[in-house]
Amino acid sequence: MSRVLVTEEIAPAGLERLRQVGHDIDIQIGLSPEELVQAVPGAHALIIRSATTVTAEVIAAGTDLQIIGRAGIGLDNVDVEAATAHGVIVANAPLSNAVTAAEHTMALLLAQARNVAHAHAALVEGRWERSKWNGVELAEKTLGIVGLGRIGALVAERAAAFGMNLIAYDPFVSVERATAIGVDLTTLEDLMSRSDFVTLHLARTPETMGLINTELLAHAKPNLRIVNVARGGIINEDELAQAIVDGVVGGAAIDVFATEPTTESPLFGLPQVTVTPHLGASTVEAQLKAGVTIAEQVELGLAGDFVTFAVNLGAPATDAALKPFVPLAIQLGELFGQLADELPDRVTVEFRGEIAAGENRLVALAAMQGILSTHLDGPVSLVNAATIADERGVALDVATIAEAHTYRNVLSIRSEHHEIRGTLVGKNAEARVVHLDAHDLEVKPASNLLIVQNADVPGVIGTVGSTLGSAGVNIKTMTVGEAAHANALMVIGTEEIASDEALESLRNVAEITSVRRVQLSGSFAS
Repeated sequence: MSRVLVTEEIAPAGLERLRQVGHDIDIQIGLSPEELVQAVPGAHALIIRSATTVTAEVIAAGTDLQIIGRAGIGLDNVDVEAATAHGVIVANAPLSNAVTAAEHTMALLLAQARNVAHAHAALVEGRWERSKWNGVELAEKTLGIVGLGRIGALVAERAAAFGMNLIAYDPFVSVERATAIGVDLTTLEDLMSRSDFVTLHLARTPETMGLINTELLAHAKPNLRIVNVARGGIINEDELAQAIVDGVVGGAAIDVFATEPTTESPLFGLPQVTVTPHLGASTVEAQLKAGVTIAEQVELGLAGDFVTFAVNLGAPATDAALKPFVPLAIQLGELFGQLADELPDRVTVEFRGEIAAGENRLVALAAMQGILSTHLDGPVSLVNAATIADERGVALDVATIAEAHTYRNVLSIRSEHHEIRGTLVGKNAEARVVHLDAHDLEVKPASNLLIVQNADVPGVIGTVGSTLGSAGVNIKTMTVGEAAHANALMVIGTEEIASDEALESLRNVAEITSVRRVQLSGSFAS
């Protein structure tokens, strides 16, 4: 059972999902930074939203952390670099509030165009000011979208329904993609000079901090209005406020601020500005989706499976056909690493059969994770396996062969001195080791294994069985590999970990040339 520390309000359905699979949910809301450092030791997962800051100090204190889950999109409150260095997966819920954020953007766009908030305030205060709050139509106006990702694209779709002309700035989006959405790409300065309204849909990064500033606003079309439902800090609030006072910018609708929570900003009190307290993701539907999604990600991470929305894996998302090979690769790597007395200088991970055509980088990293974890004391995961391998001078090669093997798909790990092959068989995709250092065999991985090499002479199997029995070791499975060069191989699955004394008894058998004790992790080991 793993401990999951939850520091903010998460949809109960998500937490219940984790409880049902046996995890211990430790809810501690409103921790100070110092209290979080005290609470995180012993936690295997940490679930947060936007109010919890996960610093390098927190990550260092969380020596058992495997995954940090952010129930939402932004990750500026998580030190992703420090998490990566410690082998901790960082995952978010990128699809959970896309619709909600896009709809709130449209709500603020309309509120800004029609002065909804200020007209409401005047009326409830007893003033009928119909002529004062004369608005503008969205139809035929130009909307400049800064950031054409999921949310930006949804805003474009909705704004098009209002008859707006759409332009966008996003250096990471192709012209073809923008055209398919119905948007013309342009430069940021040109966008500011042509737009009647601008909406922001960017992550907060060192590059985007203070992006909307006096220098950029100098390009603004007269009476430009800006809407930000993305992240605080992208707009320099002091400089935007001054631009509004000076008449350079017509107005703004702001949902996010550089410091949150806050009740003070130079934008507050300006009649041209509409503000809301970070409501972009605040709908019942978004909170439910975020909670359930991040629970799914944490469940996957704690089970050692592929985490769909991990942001710091050193590989692109793998193909669906290859995902079941990730845990197999980890176990093959663990087996390989425990056969090798030291880390090899070069490792080749080979994909043979149908899996040769897929995106395989993640599976190769999984194999390297397994190998490194058997030789190093520190945490090794898919997140930092490539970095650690590079630091240790272990080169990783990937080979693909389309030709089928004895099995439809075979995953191999080899170095100068060792080679292991594995596959998945049956409708349940059960793991099998099918080749081990020149011996063909078929072994189901188990938590505790003994690998025995011996002379190919009669009576050795019986001797091994009686020797282990005398040492109190219960044999669950035994597989004998085909003899090669007068040497035979036995792979024995045991109920418990064989003691040093039991291993020494086996080594004292004249016909036995080597004995290795191997322990495997992961959902395939049983």
